[in-house]
Amino acid sequence: MDAYNKWMEGNPRWLKIVLCLWILDITWAVWRILKAVAKKDWLQLVLAILWIIAAGTVGWILDIIWILLFNYPFWFK
Repeated sequence: MDAYNKWMEGNPRWLKIVLCLWILDITWAVWRILKAVAKKDWLQLVLAILWIIAAGTVGWILDIIWILLFNYPFWFK
């Protein structure tokens, strides 16, 4: 779980952007869920599960914009 999170955060910017594309954004949804479980934060876990629905609509666009600006997907730090 921790290895996956480190791998996702350590990728180069171009790969993070590719993983944000419409169908591939599920990888960031899994990252959000695993990050919430690791923190034991139930609110973030619920939001991460709801993000799966948002990723199909506008979530992937927000992820791309955030990675371009901050090199980090749209989420709580």
